[in-house]
Amino acid sequence: MNLIFAGTPEFAATALQALIDAGHNICAVYTQPDRPSGRGQKLTPSAVKALAVTHNIPVYQPLHLKGSTEEGRAAQAEIAQIVKDRNVDAMIVAAYGLILPQSVLDMPRLGCLNIHASLLPRWRGAAPIHRAILAGDSETGITIMQMDAGLDTGDMLFEAKLAIENTDTSATLHDRLAILGGEAVVHTLEKLAHYQTNKTKQNNDLANYAAKLTKAEGKIDWTQPAVVLDRLIRGLQPWPVAYTQIGDDVLRVWSAVLSDANQSSGQAGEILAIDKHGVTVRCGDGQALRLTQLQWAGGKPLNSVQILQAQKLQVGQCFQGVNPQGESQ
Repeated sequence: MNLIFAGTPEFAATALQALIDAGHNICAVYTQPDRPSGRGQKLTPSAVKALAVTHNIPVYQPLHLKGSTEEGRAAQAEIAQIVKDRNVDAMIVAAYGLILPQSVLDMPRLGCLNIHASLLPRWRGAAPIHRAILAGDSETGITIMQMDAGLDTGDMLFEAKLAIENTDTSATLHDRLAILGGEAVVHTLEKLAHYQTNKTKQNNDLANYAAKLTKAEGKIDWTQPAVVLDRLIRGLQPWPVAYTQIGDDVLRVWSAVLSDANQSSGQAGEILAIDKHGVTVRCGDGQALRLTQLQWAGGKPLNSVQILQAQKLQVGQCFQGVNPQGESQ
């Protein structure tokens, strides 16, 4: 097929590569403008742009597509011209970051298809991978959706399921879903007429909004059950990363595992043990969590052995909650 591809991060780049490998003709790529990145704040292209450039695919980077502005109207006219000149069949969208107005959705003869990292309508919105882990979902997947003007509300064409392992972080789940997304969209395009004929409407009553993550969500409340905190730490890795405080130190908690240690008495957040396996902490339900990778401010993440060697923590100390401004609670 002749396709326009719209996407920005690595998740989308994986799908773009799958479409290229499958032999589809990518007529144009739309992606977010280059953003400052790193300590030098150097303008850096998106993962999708970087891939498109290596394949000599024309890249377009409008700030938005709103028809209410001159720039938006110009961008829409540009897409319309590409669709006409290259006989574009469909636009494939994956984590693009811009809203496509109805006029754009109607331009390709087969419409616009979205690769969404959730079994719709379970998680609509910007952070479905993270929200699935935080909520304790046992499975997730990819939905290929016929886009409409709503927020992830279009009819479902195809879905591919994926189990969420109890060791999954948002990073590991992202990578598996990215591969699955590429496979799913290639499969859907092979039988697109069939799937569009047999499309399924979403049940809006089952929908949840997967809001963008904030740094404040990383605050560990040790009065919560251990399983909830385990999901928090895994769901916020690699960003924004869960955090806690002990004394004047704010620590980022990069990884943890559920521990079989339990203690009916004592405070939530109390350090029960420190050894080569990690720092065992009592949670609100009397169960324990073993912290296996911690980062002090200004330092690098330390594994469990390095934490033990650093001797910065002691059994009997108690981690505290932290509010977004860094003040202890």
